[in-house]
Amino acid sequence: MCAATGVDPLASSKGFWADLLGVGDFYYELGVQIVEICLATRHRNGGIMNLDELRRLLIKSRSVGPKQEDIGYDDLLRAIDKLKILGEGFRTIACGSTKDYIVQSVPAELNVDHTKVIQKASTAGYVTITLLTNEFGWEKVRAEKAIFDLIREGLVWVDEQFEGESSYWFPGLQKA
Repeated sequence: MCAATGVDPLASSKGFWADLLGVGDFYYELGVQIVEICLATRHRNGGIMNLDELRRLLIKSRSVGPKQEDIGYDDLLRAIDKLKILGEGFRTIACGSTKDYIVQSVPAELNVDHTKVIQKASTAGYVTITLLTNEFGWEKVRAEKAIFDLIREGLVWVDEQFEGESSYWFPGLQKA
């Protein structure tokens, strides 16, 4: 929507965007900061990162100011949900508990298979074709298609030296 209208949401008046998104100043500012962090880290993580990592980076970036408000996981989820009105590109993928979410910040169309692969990779940071076929009961061709789609979107890195079988790493899901 922003690109089509030629409007830069980061440079526009706060009142306009707060009204459009239906949120107050806190969630508006949080949404802008989330967008800034996701754009700044996209070259490293391909556009996906753990919600916990996003929260850590957000708290670090906010620590410069004089007044600190505690940012909870629910606040992040609400702010990201409000960004949907700006178009495709920001969404969360649940992977278990409340803070076990993946934040997708690229306008990639992910189907159920892609989502399952990302959820599986969220535990170790990578998957293999064998792991996917064993875990989900998929045929090899189905697992390969899901992985190759994610490679094409730039979300996955290939490691061809991993224990005799290629492994597929998600840089945004690496555990620190």
